[in-house]
Amino acid sequence: MILTTQQLKENYKNFVDAKGKIKRDVRDGKLFQLVRGLYETNPNVEGFKLAQFIYGPSYLSFDYALYRYGLISEAVYNTFTCATFNKNKIKTYTNHFGTFVYRDVPKNVFRLGIIVNQENNYVYQIATPEKALCDKLYITSPIKNLKSLKELLFADLRIDEDSFKKLNKQDILSLAPLYHSANLNLLVKYLKGDE
Repeated sequence: MILTTQQLKENYKNFVDAKGKIKRDVRDGKLFQLVRGLYETNPNVEGFKLAQFIYGPSYLSFDYALYRYGLISEAVYNTFTCATFNKNKIKTYTNHFGTFVYRDVPKNVFRLGIIVNQENNYVYQIATPEKALCDKLYITSPIKNLKSLKELLFADLRIDEDSFKKLNKQDILSLAPLYHSANLNLLVKYLKGDE
């Protein structure tokens, strides 16, 4: 369960030194600090369920989502990549549950293509496979032509071609132009078969 410092102080109001009790619980492995002012009580919860609480608003995307959907085979163990907007910098947090990396996507696409999941008492947001691919191409250095795009997708990023073919083409064609990105404009051309 995720608890704020304020909630813990309320829980520990019968202690003379509530802050000291929090510190002792962290030291003794009863509480796990996510970031300043935020704690988790369950040492075994999967990190992806905590990502949007550590820094937000955010949702899981990029490499983590691509791996989870089977689009890339390289495991991203204990690294949870997330999309934010208007933060203007990459933020990284490391704690007991893993490393959490946050990068911007354009504000106008931020709320599109997100799935809200609930597992036990945790609710988390993750990009659809199509959105995760668009997000990944958005943060990747610009390329110049379709040949380079294919190389980027299938050699550099190692996107699984069979999984790529199963993506919802219409979703990508709707989303991609909203990024105003050279890479995504090329992806649209590629999907439309404009060689």
